[in-house]
Amino acid sequence: MDKQKSSEQESPGERGGLHVWRGYSCSVSPEKVLLSRPVLQAALGAKHMVLLVEGGQVYSSGELPWKQNQASLGTAEPILEAGLSEQHVVSVAAGTSHSGAVTEDGAVHMWGDNTYGQCGLLGLSVVPNPTPVGVVDCDSVPAKPVRILEVACGEQHTLALSARHEVWSWGSGCQLGLLTCTFPVWKPQRVEHLAGRHVLQVVCGASHSLALVRCLPLPLPQGQCRLLADKCGQCNQSLYTMTDKEDHVIISDSHSCPLGVELEEGDAKLETEALESSGSGTDGAKGTAAKSSPYPDEQALKDYLKRLSDQTLAEQVSKGPSTAQSLIYSRTYGKLLPEAFIQPSLIMFSLFCFCLCFSKPPNVHVHARVRVRVHAQGPAERPEERVREEERRQGKKSSSLGDIREDEADGLSRRLSLPGLLSQGTYHTLALTPGAVAESDGRLPSLQTEVWSWGRGQEGQLGHGDLLPRLQPLCIKSLSGKEVTQVAAGSLHSLALTTQSQVYSWGSNSFGQLGHMESPSTVPHLAKLSEGIRVWDVGAGQQHTLLLADGDCFQPILYYSGEQVKEGSVEETQEQEGGYTQQPVLLPFCMKLGYVSSVYAGGRSCAALADRNVSVSVASLHELAAAERKHYSRLISVMSALFQPLLKLDTLSSTLGPPCTGLLQSLIGRFSRLSQLTGQNSASLTSFLRCSRDVRGLVMLDHAHLFLDTYSEQYLTSPPNTPAPPRRDVFGKGAELVHKLSECTEEAASMTEVLTHLFYLPIRHLHEYGRLLLKLAVCYEASSVEHQKLQEMSSGYESLALHLKRKRMEAEHTLHFWKSFPGKMTDSLRKSSRRLLCESSNKALTLQNAGRFSVNWFILFNDALVHAQFSTHHVFPLPTLWVEPISEENTGLYGLKVTSPEECFTLLASSPSEKAKWLRAINQAVEQALIGVGADPPISRTASYTFYKDSRLKEATYEGRWVSGKPHGRGILKWPDGRTYTGTFKNGFEDGFGDYIVPNKTLNKCDHYQGQWKDGKMHGFGTLRYASGEVYEGSFQENMRHGHGMMRSGKLNSTSPSVFIGQWVQDKRTGYGVFDDITRGEKYMGLWQDDQRQGTGVIVTQFGLYYEGNFSGNKMMGTGVLLSEDDTTFEGDFSEDWTLSGKGTLTMPNGDYIDGSFGGVWGTGLKISGSYYKPNLYDSDKERRCTLKLGRLAVPSEEKWKAVFGECWNSLGCETAGQGDTSTAWESVAIALTTNRRQHRDSPELLSRSHNKTLESLEFIPQHMGPVTLEKYDTIRRYLGKACDTPLHPLGRLVEALVAVYRMTYVGVGANRRLLQQAVNEIKSYLSRIFQIVRFLFPDLPEEGGMLPESSNARKDSDSTEAQLEHVVSSSALLLPVLLPRLYPPLFTLYALEKEKEDDVYWECVLRLNKQPDLALLAFLGVQQKFWPVTFTLHGEKQQVGVLLLNSYTVTTFTPSDKLQVIQITFEEITQEVLLLLKQDFLWSMDDLFPVFLYVVLRARIRNLGSEVNLIEDLMDPCVQHGEHGIMFTTLKACYYQIQHEKVT
Repeated sequence: MDKQKSSEQESPGERGGLHVWRGYSCSVSPEKVLLSRPVLQAALGAKHMVLLVEGGQVYSSGELPWKQNQASLGTAEPILEAGLSEQHVVSVAAGTSHSGAVTEDGAVHMWGDNTYGQCGLLGLSVVPNPTPVGVVDCDSVPAKPVRILEVACGEQHTLALSARHEVWSWGSGCQLGLLTCTFPVWKPQRVEHLAGRHVLQVVCGASHSLALVRCLPLPLPQGQCRLLADKCGQCNQSLYTMTDKEDHVIISDSHSCPLGVELEEGDAKLETEALESSGSGTDGAKGTAAKSSPYPDEQALKDYLKRLSDQTLAEQVSKGPSTAQSLIYSRTYGKLLPEAFIQPSLIMFSLFCFCLCFSKPPNVHVHARVRVRVHAQGPAERPEERVREEERRQGKKSSSLGDIREDEADGLSRRLSLPGLLSQGTYHTLALTPGAVAESDGRLPSLQTEVWSWGRGQEGQLGHGDLLPRLQPLCIKSLSGKEVTQVAAGSLHSLALTTQSQVYSWGSNSFGQLGHMESPSTVPHLAKLSEGIRVWDVGAGQQHTLLLADGDCFQPILYYSGEQVKEGSVEETQEQEGGYTQQPVLLPFCMKLGYVSSVYAGGRSCAALADRNVSVSVASLHELAAAERKHYSRLISVMSALFQPLLKLDTLSSTLGPPCTGLLQSLIGRFSRLSQLTGQNSASLTSFLRCSRDVRGLVMLDHAHLFLDTYSEQYLTSPPNTPAPPRRDVFGKGAELVHKLSECTEEAASMTEVLTHLFYLPIRHLHEYGRLLLKLAVCYEASSVEHQKLQEMSSGYESLALHLKRKRMEAEHTLHFWKSFPGKMTDSLRKSSRRLLCESSNKALTLQNAGRFSVNWFILFNDALVHAQFSTHHVFPLPTLWVEPISEENTGLYGLKVTSPEECFTLLASSPSEKAKWLRAINQAVEQALIGVGADPPISRTASYTFYKDSRLKEATYEGRWVSGKPHGRGILKWPDGRTYTGTFKNGFEDGFGDYIVPNKTLNKCDHYQGQWKDGKMHGFGTLRYASGEVYEGSFQENMRHGHGMMRSGKLNSTSPSVFIGQWVQDKRTGYGVFDDITRGEKYMGLWQDDQRQGTGVIVTQFGLYYEGNFSGNKMMGTGVLLSEDDTTFEGDFSEDWTLSGKGTLTMPNGDYIDGSFGGVWGTGLKISGSYYKPNLYDSDKERRCTLKLGRLAVPSEEKWKAVFGECWNSLGCETAGQGDTSTAWESVAIALTTNRRQHRDSPELLSRSHNKTLESLEFIPQHMGPVTLEKYDTIRRYLGKACDTPLHPLGRLVEALVAVYRMTYVGVGANRRLLQQAVNEIKSYLSRIFQIVRFLFPDLPEEGGMLPESSNARKDSDSTEAQLEHVVSSSALLLPVLLPRLYPPLFTLYALEKEKEDDVYWECVLRLNKQPDLALLAFLGVQQKFWPVTFTLHGEKQQVGVLLLNSYTVTTFTPSDKLQVIQITFEEITQEVLLLLKQDFLWSMDDLFPVFLYVVLRARIRNLGSEVNLIEDLMDPCVQHGEHGIMFTTLKACYYQIQHEKVT
């Protein structure tokens, strides 16, 4: 043993040295355990020790009776646990006579005594070597192994903490926390009572257990609430007490049940049997253990309660009446502030906070919050609900009745004082907790913790104020809110270490191991330590306690309390003379050990893990952690001894006034949040010293933004000006304590200065961060990552400290300015965030052209430039202020031109230096206000401004882009009456695309406009949705509907739905337009004037009536033609709608007609005066039978939709059609494409990928210089196809508009067969007018019917008609493929209606003839036999040549040229088949060809062939009518007529 241990001085460069000793006398000298590797962790049992060394190896020493080769003899030399040699161990633990280890993969290994199942291995009384113990979660399916973080060992039990922060236990005794009466428990079981909670640490005493648990968040309850119980289920005492006072009633919920956890009925027997089998408890407990009831008899209960009450009452009387008062203890200075200092009752403060939970006033931060917990009805099914329910029950029943003095002191936070009597209502649980920063970041340890205990309590080691055992974990309520970060358990006593470096102890105090002489020792009390001693690690042995603390220097020191072990009498258990410590004593040898990082205690031994002479970095790390702990202790002292009592003063608001009170509360709240962050960092640094030495793992280094951002947020956004100085009588007798807490060197410092000094304590600590991190950086090489990171963060903390210091100086300078500023303007100008930068009280800056006796004072703040004159002033916000110097060459004046949104003025400086000073100051202030970096501000910027002069924009607020004082770019403009404009601006006006909303108070809705603007008015294309439900989509000019547009009124289910599309002039319908009156089933297509039908027009109805003629005054008036569905026709005069009045001719469907005067409404009976004519069949006079031509009285096609084409010409830069410059037109096209793409860039879903590619290709303008060849013609044709496909191109927008008006005209009621010719003529008109635009864009394109020159590589010998036709320029060939597919459905519908009768006859014949077999049909049609086998096979079926082509051509083709191309291919297919059949040259004659083609047409079964033939005939290109295509079309047409007249015999 002497070889392995040494008390000599260590050699340089040793780290992880473990020093072991016993007792605390001056003669004690620690012995160093010599190992080849540094020790990482030690665990001390009753007579043995387990060591974890670097590399994950484990050594054991001491008495190891379970080792087969050691018998019961002790080992002087640490021996390697070979069973763990292949494992990497991360944690070890030692109990009384057994040990445990946790490996890197979370597995548990146990060895030692297993008599009580504490090793978790069934069938073995002794486990000689480390053996794996399976911890399995059987509740999961399938069962999964549980990963363990650490284990703790007691005398007869073992606890394990899982990676999911759950507790598992095995062994024997009630200290397991399991609801079982069968021991031992061989298999690890989950402690269900802690399920759902986040357990941070577990420790084991001899027969009790402790757990450190993170507090559960307590959200406000949802759902139903139930009435809480008013009596304790254990002792049957009332949970609430009411004390009548003269003017109020005190309701207290401070009941504490001495019997612990209230069990359910089903658990009562388990509790009793478990206590009996474990042999626990006091006499009273043993005497009642055999009873079936879990409760003792009533007399025993009364005796016990009386005994506890008498004991506490005696203690209070002995200590004097002063203890009955509410006292606040200052942890650092040991001062007691009398109740006069915190005179306002917490009861009123509780009510105030309770109200704040539901209605929080602005800018007031309260340093306490109220948690209201109301439990829902029914049993708690989820784990979280069950945990909260148990917490509520324990909150009522777990506190000690024995410590009434402490309960009285803490009771202030749990009482509710109400005036008068409590009349009605539901019980609620109220708990005031200190308002602290939210612990949302998981990188820092939580300070909101609780300590839970369970097991035997015969010495009060559970801390619940009694000596009873607890079968289940129970929260020690007196430690809630104490910020406990570590717990330790001795044999019969317990310790809790807080973030404030304080130690709470309770349990057995037979040798003074608790470190205090407080009584009773059944509840936690603070260990008595000298002032300035801050403990940061603890160890608990059998009858002693070991403390690791900070002293005057940053090298740690050791304190010891408890049993003194007499040398040479190791086995003696009796107390030795002089071996009792009344408070912890300093161990004199501690400074020789070096830098101790951890302490351990077990049995009668102590151990310390220390580093010595390793590197300066270890010392620097200890200095950093010690400084943080010291700083946090001071902050907490200020909070607890000054700020919290100050907030509780009921005279605070009346003394300071509401504004200053709110400011003070806000400052204290921010101070509290920084204190919380400091405490978390202190705990993090302490843990860092125990575990790791890699500085890159420091939270304040690796996540420095947490600290920098928090400090910046709390101070840069905090109320800057110090609150008005409170009078000294606010603090009363505590004023001296305030001065002492501030540590101010100036004795005559005012209370304001003292408070300011205290509020800025955290800032001054930033310098300490910078200094210590820089000192730590020196310990590493300059090129290392650690050095660079440390130096960078040191600079960051220093920079922030200097920045905050500069901000403080600005605040103080501003405060001094407000004191000298005229009082009338102070209230309106003074803001908490405003800072003074510069002012012209020395006449250094004046206003140009100011009056002789005028006074102009310019004050530059960090957010505004103020121009003060006598008693008036004007504020210019800096974000909307532009300043530029004026040249001195011509004027000789040192001027600055200042521009604001509504004013522009010149300032004159007294000298060039003053001019430069003000120019620089204003520019830096503007830039700081914009983006936070002082530099030259941009001319274009984003800012907000409220107008006050402009009549159009008065009181409106604009937020968006600015250029030189004018809104320019995107922005939002809001008026007080609710009007809002969102869009682009130009030179101060709405210009470009914008969104405008105008509320309609009458209808309680809004008018909504989306579209183009110009010079602040609606101008261009847009959509206006009226509050009445009407929607206008079209062109605007000067805020009025002007140009082409469509107005939809109402919906289909409304009273008067209608649609108008056409031309508007100054908000009125004027020009050509189509009006669809959906209610009446009429559609009008004609001219308008001032919103009335005026001029020629056409009306069709849903009943088949057709009228064309003159209109006047919105009525049919003048000459007109009226046709009914049965072809009855009237041509004559009209005076009203559908009213005949005057001369005319009425023609019957059979040809009879009446000529004379007519009167009456059509369809209701007519008055006729005239002659009736019935033509003779043999009469040769046909004058009266001339065919009536419709359309003569309708609007000509060329006069329709002029506004649509006019807008297209305008978009090309032409005022009138064809009048303009081609290059300007192409520039307009490029601008339109670019602008539209920019608008759609914000909405990418509107443009597909192919659409984007189309736009990119359109940006390349095709070459149009020189004569147009076939190649250029083809390029132009492709360009037009793409341009007409996108509405972003002017041509595409034109085509889209034409398609819309065409469908609007000829769909629905407009699908009238009498409109066919007008529809065809309208398409031809479109072609000619679009072709005019195309020739304007491509001037070298020949006119209609012109010839194109052949290219050099074209066929020179081609004289065929087809080759010549390809060279002819035709609007049909160029534009019809683009236009007709979009117009085909309504057009073909009109053809089908017109040719309905002929097509029906044709289709009947086709169906009848197709019933014949092929040979019979060929013979019937007169096809020569040599042409009969004209078939081929397709898909297994024989099909006639050309049948498939003809059958499908109507589906796939639209234009006449495409349809003719299909016919030509069909002819070629037939010819090829015949040539193959005859095997010789063959030339068709019409006599041979016609029957064959007739057969093909019949078999093709083309529906509506008559409509197809007529469409081709009407729209066929004139240049192909007399060519080969013309002959083929004539053949098809002849087949159609032939089929109608075929007779099948």
